[in-house]
Amino acid sequence: MSDCLFCKIAAGEIPSTKVYEDEICYAFKDIAPQAPVHFLVVPKEHIRSVSEITGANSSIVGHIFEVIAKLAEEQGLGSYRVVSNVGEQAGQSVFHLHFHVLSGRDMTWPPG
Repeated sequence: MSDCLFCKIAAGEIPSTKVYEDEICYAFKDIAPQAPVHFLVVPKEHIRSVSEITGANSSIVGHIFEVIAKLAEEQGLGSYRVVSNVGEQAGQSVFHLHFHVLSGRDMTWPPG
C-alpha cells in the first residue's frame, strides 16, 4: 500500500533501526520505546490488522512468531511481552499488522 508508513519502512523508503529482515517480515526498533527492549515485527505484505488474518495469510503470522522467538533467544530475553492492537480504541495508530515485542522491565497491566 503506497501510503502506509510500515510498508514504506519495510521497503527501506523510510529509515529505521533494523533488527531483522527476511523475505516475509521486517523487524525494527520502536521510535518511542516503552521498555528497554522494544521492537516491532511487521509483515512485508500489507495486512491491516489481526482482524484481517485469514487462512490465506495466516502462515505469515506463524512465521512472524517464529522470528519473534528467534530474536528473543538471540537477545537473551527470558521474559517478554508481544502486543498487537486492533482498531483505534485499542491503540492501533498504524493500520498495518504489527507486533510489539517488549522486555527489560517488569510488565504491568494495563501496559504502561
